[in-house]
Amino acid sequence: MRFVIQILLWLVIIFLAYLTFNAVYEPLQFNKIKEKRYTKVIKNLKDIRAAELAHQEVTGKFTGNWDSLVRFLDTAEFAITQRRDTVMLDEEYAKTYGVDKNIEKVIIDTLGFVPVSDSLFKGDKERYQTMMNVPVEGVNEKFELRAGTIQKGDNKIPVFEARISKAVVLSDQDRTLILQENEVQSVDDVNGRYISVGSMTEVSTSGNGFDRYGGDSDND
Repeated sequence: MRFVIQILLWLVIIFLAYLTFNAVYEPLQFNKIKEKRYTKVIKNLKDIRAAELAHQEVTGKFTGNWDSLVRFLDTAEFAITQRRDTVMLDEEYAKTYGVDKNIEKVIIDTLGFVPVSDSLFKGDKERYQTMMNVPVEGVNEKFELRAGTIQKGDNKIPVFEARISKAVVLSDQDRTLILQENEVQSVDDVNGRYISVGSMTEVSTSGNGFDRYGGDSDND
């Protein structure tokens, strides 16, 4: 009888040791996987932001359609310009008052054009044609993309947002750890349920967690 009790006690000890090990090991593994996946996701989000900013520079607005954004990158060009400061006679002033008056003017010369895709992606079509796909093996999802305007005073300001939920990026991981990850609130981590760039409620092109997982400092 005593021998049986000892065996049971050893089984309980082994089981408790296993639970303790898992309580430490699983979060560590989860964080390693999370870091690798977030880094890949944010790399794509940075490409999306660059493409959207180029679209806004050329067309005056952002787009919420992937086909439209890729088509833009396939065809659009940046103008190469040169700024010159010059002094000119104000002919209207001289005609009105009979006195010569010089005015300073800035002249912008267009020197040529360069494809947007070459400027941003060095002509790597596959990179921008697949940037909307979540870069996680086994995940067949696209980033959610939205665009529009928000009112600021008398002005309508173009805005966009691209995002994907953490639950999608970490879909094969422990659900309890994913729920805990959704509650993260930190200065340099990915807060909330989504990894995102831009905003549909604020004038911002910042990314969520870009400083930590993007490899460099993020700027608006």
